[in-house]
Amino acid sequence: MKIINLPAFSNSAQFNLGRRTSTASAMANCTELVDLLHWYYLPTMYSLEFCLGFLGNLLVILGYLFCLKNWKGTNVYLFNLAVSDLVFLCTLPRLVGTYASGHRETSPFVCIVNRYILHVNLYSSILFMVWVSAERYLLVRYPHRHHPLLKRGAAAAVSALIWVAVSAQVAPLLLYIVQDMERGNWTRCSDFGSLAAHQGAGLLTYSLLLTATGYVLPLLALCVFSARITCILRAQEGVFQNRAAASTFRRPQRTVLATVAMFLALYLPYHVMRNVYIADRAAAASAATPHNACIMSAYIITRPIAFAHSVVNPAFYFFMGDHFRELLIGRVKSLFQRCVTQESQSQGVENSAPSLTVLDN
Repeated sequence: MKIINLPAFSNSAQFNLGRRTSTASAMANCTELVDLLHWYYLPTMYSLEFCLGFLGNLLVILGYLFCLKNWKGTNVYLFNLAVSDLVFLCTLPRLVGTYASGHRETSPFVCIVNRYILHVNLYSSILFMVWVSAERYLLVRYPHRHHPLLKRGAAAAVSALIWVAVSAQVAPLLLYIVQDMERGNWTRCSDFGSLAAHQGAGLLTYSLLLTATGYVLPLLALCVFSARITCILRAQEGVFQNRAAASTFRRPQRTVLATVAMFLALYLPYHVMRNVYIADRAAAASAATPHNACIMSAYIITRPIAFAHSVVNPAFYFFMGDHFRELLIGRVKSLFQRCVTQESQSQGVENSAPSLTVLDN
């Protein structure tokens, strides 16, 4: 009788087989997660951002228009920032509808305008905050000098240059979007990272350049202003005898530090995952293999987090040292008191009407 020896799996082969099985299972789970994120996570996050950010930015814009009479350079930058955030937030309801229903954007014009507004707001926000931080630094460095950059006219000119510069940065993205829509018969509206994989090398280069010029350099400028303000305050720490005066003088430092922390926490994950996702899709396209669904899931998660700056920005308007908070609260109180007075007067007229009728009889 002939005995047949069956080949036995070695420990390494069993390990590799188990690893491939677990990897395939993880990829399948990530693919399901991508669908769940599109259907539930993105609509929920964008809805919350719209509800919270729209009210906050609208209140700030109305407060600047009707409460603040003497505008400074900082007010010009913050007003432009609030307008940018409000316009961006107005595009979110359509995004929520498309993601929640599972349908694609059918209008090429709306797709291009939506992506343009989204990315212009993303990169103009940090630039406006850079100039606000520059003003904070000048106020600390030269507290008794009237610097030209602090004037309203200079701030308006700088704001116009910011809009032009950011539009020039975003213009190549619009070309990539148009090319992607042409390949999809004008029925596909992809986000930045999900544009056509055949554009991988050029798209990745552009994304890295945009990250460097639109995010890294402005963030470094914020860090420099924060460091300079901190050094000045430490050098003059013994000058302030009054605790209230010292707290007022340290307010610019807290503002700039909070700005740096916000853009680090919100923008950094998005830019890292966007570039990683584009690189992964380009590599998968060249090797004719599917892209990594887990990387795509992480990229999707970071997108609403980056755009949450439009919800956080209104908080900065109340801590810039120009008494905007006091003016806004005072105007709300005066309107409330006026409404109460008018209501009490109308009730008084109604109560006096029966007595007049009795006298007529």
